[in-house]
Amino acid sequence: MSSSITRAESGLSGARHAVATARSVVVKIGSSALTSMAGGLDTDRLDQLADAVEARMRAGSDVVVVSSGAIGAGMAPLGLSKRPKDLATKQAAASVGQLALAHAWGTSFARYGRVVGQVLLSAGDFGRREHHRNAQRTLDRLRSLHAIAVVNENDTVATEEIRFGDNDRLAALVAHLVGADALVLLSDVDGLYDGDPRKGAATFIPEVRSSADLDGVIAGSGGALGTGGMASKLSAARLAADAGVPVLLAAASDAAAALAGATTGTAFAARPVRLSARKFWVRHAADSHGAVHLDAGAVDAVAGSRRSLLAAGITEVAGRFHGGDVIDLIDPDGRIVGRGVVSYDSDELESMRGRSTSELPDSMQRPVVHADDLVKV
Repeated sequence: MSSSITRAESGLSGARHAVATARSVVVKIGSSALTSMAGGLDTDRLDQLADAVEARMRAGSDVVVVSSGAIGAGMAPLGLSKRPKDLATKQAAASVGQLALAHAWGTSFARYGRVVGQVLLSAGDFGRREHHRNAQRTLDRLRSLHAIAVVNENDTVATEEIRFGDNDRLAALVAHLVGADALVLLSDVDGLYDGDPRKGAATFIPEVRSSADLDGVIAGSGGALGTGGMASKLSAARLAADAGVPVLLAAASDAAAALAGATTGTAFAARPVRLSARKFWVRHAADSHGAVHLDAGAVDAVAGSRRSLLAAGITEVAGRFHGGDVIDLIDPDGRIVGRGVVSYDSDELESMRGRSTSELPDSMQRPVVHADDLVKV
């Protein structure tokens, strides 16, 4: 089944219209669109993608590219026949491939007189406010100087514990970081289906307006050259929705149609009320420095009624943290139900937990996590 949608059929309404008319766009390109197992980088396909990006920019949009493919690009030069599984070999392949990838993007956009700036980010750059702001300033300045920012995860230094996991999530975070109006995910899938179309009958889903449109959808994991998959793309779409960013999921082979008018693929609507920048950071980007375990009443207050967390509802303090850190809020069954900016050090909370506000000294009567600094997970 083809996911191609004509302008007349879609009417360019809703999320699809928002993507088509966005002035600022983040375009994520998957490994499978740029590399092959045998030959490394496919410069012809890369040129076609650069052509589509250039056309969107000439139409008046500002574009940031999030490019996968560093490990895939480094495999062939190193004589690797399959994607490495151990961290050291992944990092070695990335160190070789990152040079080739950056050079290829630079050469391709040079056909249009465009300068390319490479920006390598790690999960820690989003988790720490200072690094977050520095990355934002770098990307903003590149755009103001009319350079193409090509972003990738810094695979050469990332560890399994601190990496993004896939560039779909990275792209959604970058979309928030630069205040993008739309996110376009280009890979080897031509849109969202309710199952795997390679395994039999599956129904194409042209637009996702709410979570109800995802009922019954079965999402799979990534392919041989990448770490993503439909599950990661759905997660990235939800993350972007929190930032108020509509998403288009389309095949890289349909990049021209996707970027010219959003007339292909699956469009995901942004949430009507976007999270504030602070709450988005708390939920999706900040490092967690510890946790507090809550009783049932406190869970209902913070997750159900969206009220501030008080010391009386805390049953256990886990980890060492300081006032101003982000911590996880855990229910009696061990599930994370929220995240928030804590007002006290972990040592202080140990002496406060389980006590009502009236029992505490005046200096400890503030909420443990104020409702304005708390997000439901």
